[in-house]
Amino acid sequence: MKQRFEEAAVKQAKADVIIGIDAGTSVMKAVAFTLAGQQLAVASVRNHYQTGEDGSVTQSLDQTWADCCKALKALGEKLPGLAARTAALAVTGQGDGTWLVGKDNAPVGDAWLWLDARAASTVSQLAAGEMDKARFSATGTGLNTCQQGSHMAHMDRHCPQLLDRAEVALHCKDWLYLKLTGVRATDPSEASFTFGNFRTRAYDPIVLETLGLSHRRALLPPILEGTQQTDPLTAKAAAACGLLTGTPVALGYVDMAMSALGAGVRSHRANAACSAIGSTGVHLRAKPVSSVTLNTARTGYVIALPLPGIVTQVQTNMGATINLDWLLSLAADLISECGLETSLSDLIPRIDDWFNQSQKGTLLYHPYISEAGERGPFVDPHARAGFTGLNSRHRFADLVRSVIEGLSLATRDCYAAMGDMPAELRLSGGAARSTALRRSLAAAIGAPVRISSREEAGAAGAAMMAAVAIGAYGMMDDCIEDWVSPLLDAPEPPVMADCARFDRLYAAYAATRRALQPVWSDLSSAPATTGRTETAETLLEAHG
Repeated sequence: MKQRFEEAAVKQAKADVIIGIDAGTSVMKAVAFTLAGQQLAVASVRNHYQTGEDGSVTQSLDQTWADCCKALKALGEKLPGLAARTAALAVTGQGDGTWLVGKDNAPVGDAWLWLDARAASTVSQLAAGEMDKARFSATGTGLNTCQQGSHMAHMDRHCPQLLDRAEVALHCKDWLYLKLTGVRATDPSEASFTFGNFRTRAYDPIVLETLGLSHRRALLPPILEGTQQTDPLTAKAAAACGLLTGTPVALGYVDMAMSALGAGVRSHRANAACSAIGSTGVHLRAKPVSSVTLNTARTGYVIALPLPGIVTQVQTNMGATINLDWLLSLAADLISECGLETSLSDLIPRIDDWFNQSQKGTLLYHPYISEAGERGPFVDPHARAGFTGLNSRHRFADLVRSVIEGLSLATRDCYAAMGDMPAELRLSGGAARSTALRRSLAAAIGAPVRISSREEAGAAGAAMMAAVAIGAYGMMDDCIEDWVSPLLDAPEPPVMADCARFDRLYAAYAATRRALQPVWSDLSSAPATTGRTETAETLLEAHG
């Protein structure tokens, strides 16, 4: 005990760093910032998950914690004296998914990630029920295969043993918070859009009833507000990650909210629109709770921000840059088969060149490459990607342009479901570095595009919550003025001729998408070639 207080005293005297952990689908990152928001260093570890022929996508909880510790130790190697300099630590991570924890805080098998598609049949049944209207009214969130509620409802129907063995159902960042602090908890954002009410930021009994999970209420953890409460880093966790016992740890909101906060969804005390073009496409508009208008199709999300009375209305398309990864991987495979070894990373720098060599607007691409289908602005677990309008003149460069423009049209489709197009679009994510993508997005939305030069927006958003929690700032809007507003680049206006072309493309894109939905359904009912079926036995086998 005496040693712990001595460590805390040393830390308090030297603390000038906040660490943000962002546990993404692709990469686990630990990022160090000054108290004023300057990024000092970043360390990352490649994430690992497993896929199955039954649509499963799972991740080891223990490996995730080990990767978190590895990233933090690597950060310490880059910043001498980091342990004593750390004023606070904050954690965010990939959203949705189901991370079950049982006796003695041990994992109950592997986590079901947001990419897991096994709950598709359960989602279809629940979404067709009359009670789903009440669930949507409370959460503001369309039911889809990504969500913890859908996963748990599917488990309860087909594999109740998994839930019987669990004591708490967490999300990725919640699992890391548990390992860091020993506290089982979740945040207001994921709690309200999964099982709660976005107006109250609390659990709602009608949602549990709709999902058929009222009898599983005990699995839902307490809800913590990370700008108001921290918990101390345990001695065991401190030893594992190279920091000091007692360091304050803040539980961030879901990565979508944190990335938007760090990238500029709000600045100068005004709300804005922000898109993160990464593995998935996330499109958010900050607004007061009172101005949220829910759509009749019951799609999208309403996700709380760590600002009183402010939420983000969100539409997310399942696959964004993974569509480009797929196309470039095909090219890399073909080139390698010809004896010229190449990789995806070798081809990515060529994207803008291919775009500039291509024909304009002669080919449509619907970017539904994920095996989980689509969740925004429509929900269809059977949605699939495809090109429309191919002819013999098209070459690889035309396919690249079509995919990029397809991502831009999907972005427009998402904002259209939330009302009028935004007056300005702020961008984050690695794909925002592409001139071709920025130009296409500006034309598709018909508004200037503005990039945040914040390199690690998700980790920054979480760190901002910690900065408020430890009193470095009195309120989040004050923190935003230092951490966010100065990093917004000048707006890039759209080319008017391109806007008119995208108006025509979007009309065709939307009409084709609607026409293809019955085709996707027919294809999904075709006999499987593997002969595998999903049973309680196979679910248990896959998850311990």
